[in-house]
Amino acid sequence: MSFAELGLSPSICRPLAGLGYERPTPIQALAIPAVLRGGDLLARAQTGTGKTAAFGLPMIQRIAAARAAGGQKRPRGLVLVPTRELAAQVHRSLATYGIPLHLRVAVLFGGVGMGAQIQELRHGAEIIVATPGRLLDHLQRRTVDLSGIDILTLDEADRMLDMGFLPALRRVVAALPRARQTLLFSATLAEPIVALAAQFTREPARIDVSEGQGVAVTVRHHLHRVTTQDKRAALTHVLARESGNQALVFCKTKRGSDRIGEHLERAGFRTAVIHGNKSQGARTRALADFKAERVTVLVATDIAARGLDIVQLPLVVNYDLAQRASGVAGLRRRRAAGARHPAPASRRPGARRARRLQPVARRAGAGSVVPAVARAAAVACGAAVALVVAAQRTQRPFAVRQLRRVLVTRR
Repeated sequence: MSFAELGLSPSICRPLAGLGYERPTPIQALAIPAVLRGGDLLARAQTGTGKTAAFGLPMIQRIAAARAAGGQKRPRGLVLVPTRELAAQVHRSLATYGIPLHLRVAVLFGGVGMGAQIQELRHGAEIIVATPGRLLDHLQRRTVDLSGIDILTLDEADRMLDMGFLPALRRVVAALPRARQTLLFSATLAEPIVALAAQFTREPARIDVSEGQGVAVTVRHHLHRVTTQDKRAALTHVLARESGNQALVFCKTKRGSDRIGEHLERAGFRTAVIHGNKSQGARTRALADFKAERVTVLVATDIAARGLDIVQLPLVVNYDLAQRASGVAGLRRRRAAGARHPAPASRRPGARRARRLQPVARRAGAGSVVPAVARAAAVACGAAVALVVAAQRTQRPFAVRQLRRVLVTRR
């Protein structure tokens, strides 16, 4: 099936081949016709499956048609995303899709001055990509007009709920016309997401291309438990074994990210750190250095959990596991260009929490949650380089040869 067969106009389809879009992904094949029909939509798909094009291409076509019909040139499309990094990425994609139609796309996020954003809005943006907080800032200053919004898209809706954006979302939606099309895209469809859809949509069509799976098939997962004092040493061992390869390390807190970054710098790794207390300029430079391979290890809080477009990233380490299984699933969806990523993770002390992780590990194909000292985990990584440095207070001896056997994974 081609993009033209989905109902997209030739002017939108022609540039897609040059962008590497040979054929629609499953979410694109189902969502594009649904969006073009004009109804509300609730869609679930793993991160990295082409959701931006799934809502962006039909949105651009509908907005271009309204402009051709003589409508006033004003913001008609609004895309809300949870993080600055994702906002910048979505903005780049939509701006690229809209070039053949000379469509203006503005991006609004915090951490930078509002002056340039105000000028961009005054120049006649037809699509706005924004984080909820910064959009509310513009609404309060009356520098943005949302009265003409025809299409609202909530991208990574589950992540926005996790980050506490529900009150801000309600305030934004209250400023929009009631007669609009609402699209809700999420990597998970937990009960809070379904409840959000009930609030913001009207009889939405429902699409789920994840086949009930929260685990990307291109990711291998390993979970190990080590003592708290051995976590840093275990992390250093695994990164050293992957010398020459890049790694993305997630930490739970900003302070923890800084400490791990300092530890890895002292260990000789070229390291950058990003989190919410960093300026936008510092975050942008860190990501640029990581993508350009001037930095080998990027340490981040969950602001980078989605929205990073990094090709062939070989190793992801979750140094502190999320408090809920959905957070673990978020890591397991992460992939880039079909690369097979070992996806390590970690956990603080607590037998009860470890027991709760057992079914998660089994669903991810990670084998058993095994007690092991850090050096055994590092030695056992062997062919499938991975580490989950999960801490526990008491350990039982566990031979390296036994750990090797547990770490055998599906290929």
